[in-house]
Amino acid sequence: MNFTFQLPTKIFFGLECVAKNSAEFAQWGTRALIVTGRSSARASGALPDIQQALAQHGITWTVYDEIEENPSLAAVETGGAAARDHRADMIIGIGGGSPLDAAKAIAVLAVNEMRARQLFGGNFPAPPLPIIAVPLTAGTGSEVTQYSILTDTERRTKRSFANRCVFPKAAFLDARYTQSLSRSVTINTGIDALSHAVEGYLSRRGSFMSDQLALDAIRQFGKAIEALGKDVLTIEERERLLYVSLLGGMVIAQTGTTMVHSLGYSLTYFRNIPHGRANGLLLTEALRFNQAAVPEKIAAILAALGMKTLDELKTALSQLLGAEKPCTPDEIETFANIAIQATNIANTPRIPDVADLKMVLADSLPSS
Repeated sequence: MNFTFQLPTKIFFGLECVAKNSAEFAQWGTRALIVTGRSSARASGALPDIQQALAQHGITWTVYDEIEENPSLAAVETGGAAARDHRADMIIGIGGGSPLDAAKAIAVLAVNEMRARQLFGGNFPAPPLPIIAVPLTAGTGSEVTQYSILTDTERRTKRSFANRCVFPKAAFLDARYTQSLSRSVTINTGIDALSHAVEGYLSRRGSFMSDQLALDAIRQFGKAIEALGKDVLTIEERERLLYVSLLGGMVIAQTGTTMVHSLGYSLTYFRNIPHGRANGLLLTEALRFNQAAVPEKIAAILAALGMKTLDELKTALSQLLGAEKPCTPDEIETFANIAIQATNIANTPRIPDVADLKMVLADSLPSS
């Protein structure tokens, strides 16, 4: 019972929470840059709600909607310039993990003369602009973390920077905004949230408190797994998934992630497999690898899900995700050698070597 826990983000959770708490925006500035992707903010209904809330309090805004999936360094540099041109004094990120992570980077670049690549050092002279986060997926939990994950083409992987000052000041979670998601995106992001909770529970940096949040998230996911496979989810089911995502973000903000993310980044970078799907494909075999080190924790994860064996979990995830072509020997070699360099490998309870990572990849995406 000896731990630290920091969560400086004010959370507003519930239907129509933006309209009901619009005064919060006025606490952080008068000129906003809204950071989002091409269409999701409008399609979800979140952007009109945010614009109405800003107008109600006399806040001017401009929209920067150039964020691609797995945001590039170039996109956040352009966003930083857009913030300066608008003389923004706050950043509002609307979207899945990519726009929210990009918003954090843009908030830093708006007030610091530096290239985006320098963000990975995690240090910058001037504190970033205040960030408000509005998630449109139930997956990343980025609205309550100090991480920003960007694509580094030079290193051929996704990389993160972390700094406590990029915790969003406020987060608005309204499950209505997830209703426009496709079935595949709903599944992939939901499994991403599960992966965060599971990895955080296993992390060497975990604590009694983070473990309790992680187990609650895993239990809630277990109650939602049947619904996740349906074509249409009720708003109550979507709220449960959004809650799982929130808890998962709160957990990894304290614990970091593990080898699942380290390996998953290459599946996304080289094979364009969505991040949550990549994690789901790897999750069971990563748990199997760690079972010898923390058997009681693996048992607790399965119990929280309402399952008895790892094979039962693998079947459930496979039914949701569908098949994926196996990795080639060259891919296994490349992906394992990239993953072993990731800092979050050190959080894994049983530290893998390159041979272990190759085994997990081969077992996760086996040839038929």
